[in-house]
Amino acid sequence: MSFTVYPAIDVRDGRVVRLRQGDYAQETRYGDDPLALATRYSEAGAKWLHLVDLDAARAGGYTLAPLLRTISDRTSLHVQTGGGVRDEAGVEAILEAGAQRVVVGSLAVREPELVKGWLRTFGAEHLTIALDTRQDDDGEWRLPVHGWTESSGQTLFDLAADYADAGLQHLLCTDISRDGMLSGPSLGLYGELCRRFPQLEVQASGGIRDAADVAAARKAGCAGAVLGKSLLDGRLSLEDALRC
Repeated sequence: MSFTVYPAIDVRDGRVVRLRQGDYAQETRYGDDPLALATRYSEAGAKWLHLVDLDAARAGGYTLAPLLRTISDRTSLHVQTGGGVRDEAGVEAILEAGAQRVVVGSLAVREPELVKGWLRTFGAEHLTIALDTRQDDDGEWRLPVHGWTESSGQTLFDLAADYADAGLQHLLCTDISRDGMLSGPSLGLYGELCRRFPQLEVQASGGIRDAADVAAARKAGCAGAVLGKSLLDGRLSLEDALRC
């Protein structure tokens, strides 16, 4: 299995930002030109971009279609992107705007039957299911929703199994406790996911600090890693990450 590095660009109010553990009150800004950053990532050798619309929930739907079109037109990047996806028309619109894959998060937890239908409609290659997880006091990996503030009652491994049976190919998994923390990835979690579901291409997200963490995620069985804060802070160069 090939390994893909996904530099991430999170956009809020037109700016490149990062949130600490998904908290909008803990925002760090990194500039006002996401297109320029995407272009730099492309020129550095990236093949894919992970583009996140942080305004989507507030706006009631995906807002980055113009940026997505421009990135698709001006760079060679393949883009997986999401935010605010609520219905089939929303998925179709994002794909038509130039995305190769649409990322579906909260809705995939709340309405799995609906989202499993999209796998059949659009094809597994065009959807990435994002399951954000937090380990509870009993060691169970739970799936919070609504900005990670409410419990869904679902567990990570049960829902992953459900999607795997439905033909899912791309699973993006974020350990909430490590998101934006530069504390290292949850290698045990990813190793278990990859062991249980070898048919899934798992993307590691959260905590990656350096090239050694990227290599460790690959060794754990992941098919890719999403890199945000480590690239933006200059702790890790994209070139070094790609060499992994």
